[in-house]
Amino acid sequence: MQRVSTARRRSLNFKRLFQAQLAATAAIVVLASGVSGASAALSALLGGAVSILPTMYFVWRGLRRTGKHPRHNVLNFYQAAAGKFGLTVALFAIVLISAPPSNPAFFFVAYVVAQLVHWLAPWLVRERSTL
Repeated sequence: MQRVSTARRRSLNFKRLFQAQLAATAAIVVLASGVSGASAALSALLGGAVSILPTMYFVWRGLRRTGKHPRHNVLNFYQAAAGKFGLTVALFAIVLISAPPSNPAFFFVAYVVAQLVHWLAPWLVRERSTL
């Protein structure tokens, strides 16, 4: 039986978090499309993207190099959190200035729902038993 490295396991586990965020965003997009049409669905899609992209950056940056020195690991996570915050602000600015959502309600609902999926992260990321 071949053992998967710790870094490989972590990336596999975070895929479930991203899949849950994408599923939540897709549900809001479908709801928006059914209620208000294609422009509302695009607004919801943009809202989900503003949430998901910074999360992907955080996971990539935060788990990129984990070593034996706790100080470096903590610094890495602080830098990842600062980058995630900056990327979120930049994406909000880009979306709201260059392509204002036609339906801001669905934009913000999709953003908030994708963010709330993080509450499920401990359950989604934990190791599953193979027995």
